[in-house]
Amino acid sequence: MIRFYFNLAPNPAKIALFLEEAQLPYEPFPVDTAKGEQHLPAFRAINPNGKVPAIIDSEGTGGKEVRVFDSTAILLYLAEKTGQFLGEPEGRPELLSWLLFIASGVGPFSGQAVHFQYGAPENIPYAVNRYRREVERHYRVLDDHLAGREYIVGKGFTIADISAWGWLDRAPKIFKGEDDPLAKFPHLKAWFSRVDARPAVSRARALGKDHSFKTASDEESRRALFPSNYPENRD
Repeated sequence: MIRFYFNLAPNPAKIALFLEEAQLPYEPFPVDTAKGEQHLPAFRAINPNGKVPAIIDSEGTGGKEVRVFDSTAILLYLAEKTGQFLGEPEGRPELLSWLLFIASGVGPFSGQAVHFQYGAPENIPYAVNRYRREVERHYRVLDDHLAGREYIVGKGFTIADISAWGWLDRAPKIFKGEDDPLAKFPHLKAWFSRVDARPAVSRARALGKDHSFKTASDEESRRALFPSNYPENRD
């Protein structure tokens, strides 16, 4: 059984989609990061970095319980465990390249674009422009690559598509004020529509919607979400 620790952010959404696509039995455990639940000792024992997603696999390597944290690591682990969504063996270098392109580029820059438009205490036009423009650059790379392709790697749906979907699903929030943020990227837009129409997507999106996550932005949530912005209490 997989114990899945999540909230409604893009990175946990990727794992939810994999679990639903693979039809793996799992037990969801919501972690309210706005309340600081990710910093509790019990969760830090699962992910020392205090982030979601994370999983505990009760039937891990050698039949022993294992923990896995970071969305890319979890996707690779589950794909290798199940033999699903890895593509063809000859495509492995390409798969790893795109996974890390998303993990080191699309994800972080998208996250910072969202932060400086919605979470920063003051408007900093330079920061907003910097991160939005970099997201656009990453989208162009994907758009060019997807010309004439249905999926990111090889001929079939892989964890590269799952990983990219998690962030592309948030394009309307990343590109605040744009009615159709993918309009400039026709190949990427067609790919997103294709992936988004998969039946497992609606099941993944439904996960956690019945849980009352904290949404108010106040001092408690800012300290919980951005602890490095505050000096440590050494008293």
